[in-house]
Amino acid sequence: MPEINQALAEMEEDGTTQAIYDKYFSADKAAPSAWDLVKDNAWPMAWATIKVTIPLTAISFAIGLVLALVTAIGRMSTSAVPRAIARAYISIIRGTPLLVQLFLIFYALPEIGIDLPPFVAAVIALSLNVGGYAAEVIRSAIESIPKGQWEAAQTIGMGPRTALRRIILPQAARTAIPPLSNTLVSLLKDTSLTSIILVVELTQTARFAAAPTFQYMPMFALAALYYWIICTILSVLQDRAEERFSRYVAA
Repeated sequence: MPEINQALAEMEEDGTTQAIYDKYFSADKAAPSAWDLVKDNAWPMAWATIKVTIPLTAISFAIGLVLALVTAIGRMSTSAVPRAIARAYISIIRGTPLLVQLFLIFYALPEIGIDLPPFVAAVIALSLNVGGYAAEVIRSAIESIPKGQWEAAQTIGMGPRTALRRIILPQAARTAIPPLSNTLVSLLKDTSLTSIILVVELTQTARFAAAPTFQYMPMFALAALYYWIICTILSVLQDRAEERFSRYVAA
């Protein structure tokens, strides 16, 4: 305490305390306009989008698709154990809010000795969430392929795995792309929830930028614009992916 009091006294004597007060609390300093606030924070928000929001979305979606494919295959298994595990996983993920899942992974796991960085915790929660929802999409897409396709593959000597990889999945992808694209768009917007576990992504950056002046409207409007631009790009990519995979579907 004496050291702290001495440091504060020195700051008072050399004018540091007054300079800090004048910088942040002086009534003479006019608040920036909404336009100035947008200009000053447009790039930092764009950088947060490029550095955190987009990678968080891409990594979580890629891992989530792998989980979804494994879960979908488990759901279609003739064995009771994989089916039961897959059903339980899907039920838990779809039956609990994503926000609660984030809280459990970031705030609850440290109680049992598992302490994860915010970004890693966000990836795990979002990947598990995507896997639970996309599993049913992939399963229904696979089951929509006529059973004759499986029989034809077996006739020419293909095993189940080879048939799935070379015959079934390319055709199922055409059916699965639209709902999976919706899942991807939802995932992109759901990354905003990770701000609650200290991930400094687009929404959190907008919040930080607006806090000093309480001008939340321009900052969150700019954040909404960034989200909309990315979602529009994803929609264009979805259309191109559908055209590409259409060649695997018989006319």
